Amino acid sequence: MSVPVIGLTLGDPAGIGPEIILHFLKDPGSLPEARYLIFGQKEILEGWRQRLGLPADLLPAALASGKIEIREAGQPLDKLEPGSPTAAGALASFEFFRQAVEAASRGQLQAVVTGPVSKAGWQQAGLPFRGHTDYLESLCPEAIMSFWSRRLKLALFTHHLPLKEMLTRLNQENLLAFFRRLQQQLERWDLGVENMLLCGLNPHAGEDGTLGQEEISEIVPAVSAARAEGIKIEGPFPADTVFLKALDKPERMVVALFHDQGLIAFKLVAFECGVNLTLGLPFIRTSPDHGTAFDLAGKNLASPDSFGQALRLAWQLASRSGG
Repeated sequence: MSVPVIGLTLGDPAGIGPEIILHFLKDPGSLPEARYLIFGQKEILEGWRQRLGLPADLLPAALASGKIEIREAGQPLDKLEPGSPTAAGALASFEFFRQAVEAASRGQLQAVVTGPVSKAGWQQAGLPFRGHTDYLESLCPEAIMSFWSRRLKLALFTHHLPLKEMLTRLNQENLLAFFRRLQQQLERWDLGVENMLLCGLNPHAGEDGTLGQEEISEIVPAVSAARAEGIKIEGPFPADTVFLKALDKPERMVVALFHDQGLIAFKLVAFECGVNLTLGLPFIRTSPDHGTAFDLAGKNLASPDSFGQALRLAWQLASRSGG
């Protein structure tokens, strides 16, 4: 069986993404057996290497390993200062990502592992997307944002939306369609999830309607319809207790209705090792569960753990799918 081809994107050039990728290039032999295409710019990596005081032969040695290739993408930057984001850098980060996604869509990659980008930077650069998943949804409307760690698994019904907008989407029809898509993806990739536990929207999951009607009018009917179809979902449970039901139970996944409802709990237990996995795509896409960390950029303080976990999960799923 041929080894999988995995694309890596630098993320925002002024954030910690390039620093973390250089960490893994120090020892290509330690990477899972695959071919790696880095979508970015050699000049950016070389500039970071110099700023971090890494060996001068780091990039040549990594490229000579036969496992690593740099795929030039985006426009060259006039200047680069770690920790100082620019619109040009944000636009470059989008181009790294866009070209990797295009390569994966053409079947040239089995997986894409994305470095962190700045959503504010994308907006400043005039891009109409709120982030990676927003762009992926424009190509694949059935994309699902999920998060994985040893201690907790999570999927989001909605993600980067204002709460007011999220409420307009919360109805029985949309919930049932989401449960169907999620169940199909969990089965497709054989992800080991046997039960999904759904968060309620209101305090105490509505407390029988005394603290809100959405559970009664929309959420419970959607869960009942899903269970009638054989979908393994339970709830809604109060959001302040449901995560305890899934913590350290790898066969269970929490389904949160909006971003912070799920991510506060997830990042509390897996901030440095969590992985963002986008389901519902024709290829695998993972990313570290952290942002650009401009305040840490260039200081040799960035932890590579989350990116490493994202890379390993991408490799496992790509290898399972046949490379």
